[in-house]
Amino acid sequence: MTEEVYEVYALKYAERNNRTRRESFLFDDDHASPHPMDYFVWLVRNENRTVLVDTGYDRAEGARRNRAVLQDPHEVLSAFGVDPGSLETVIVTHLHYDHAGTLDQFPNARFYLQAAEMAYATGPCMCDAALQYPFTVGHVCDMVKRVYSGRVTFFDGVGSVAPGITTHLVGGHSRGLQCVRVKTARGWIVLASDASHYYENFQQRKLFPIVVDAENMLKGFDTLYSLAETGHHIIPGHDPLVRALYPAVSDALDGVVHRLDVEPKG
Repeated sequence: MTEEVYEVYALKYAERNNRTRRESFLFDDDHASPHPMDYFVWLVRNENRTVLVDTGYDRAEGARRNRAVLQDPHEVLSAFGVDPGSLETVIVTHLHYDHAGTLDQFPNARFYLQAAEMAYATGPCMCDAALQYPFTVGHVCDMVKRVYSGRVTFFDGVGSVAPGITTHLVGGHSRGLQCVRVKTARGWIVLASDASHYYENFQQRKLFPIVVDAENMLKGFDTLYSLAETGHHIIPGHDPLVRALYPAVSDALDGVVHRLDVEPKG
């Protein structure tokens, strides 16, 4: 396939500002300092197609977990001029609650997921409350329904979604976590999702506390570097610094929608 070039955007829909560093890094000496977290979905598009990466969670899920959203993800998409009902391609990096909710807002989409993630989220590990915690059973069941309706494509390792868009199994944080590699005008960028929540995770090889396999999480940091043009082309999944480094698309969407296929500041 001839590779295509895309624009890439981070769309923020929620935040948690009452966190500390102990919730972001294992074995961190400064465990008590504040450490906010942003929640994003990502949009990849060119003149031929528009691809959504992850679907976030909505107000109902936020209320259940006491983690409010600023706007439901479909509302952020609409504010950016994208009709959720028109989207035909949605990559789900993994099935944790903050990445795989709101599936009903995308009635015409095909979903792209690692087979290992579906097996993990519906397998014997989910009998353990500690491993079950990041998942929401309703979200998982919604994905199972889409499997039965023929709307899920499974990958086993590396997957090709479209020319210039591939997914790569990294695991670590969740058994079937995948990152997304995208060809842009500034080279290959990698949407790490939860392969690295913050820049500090992959840059300093710090483990995030929610981890299924620590060795795979560390190997995942190496995978991110191997797939990206440079380390500056890796986009972590939850770091507020992303919004500081990349420009907003407009004054009205400052702090909400930021463009990632341009050079970062600094």
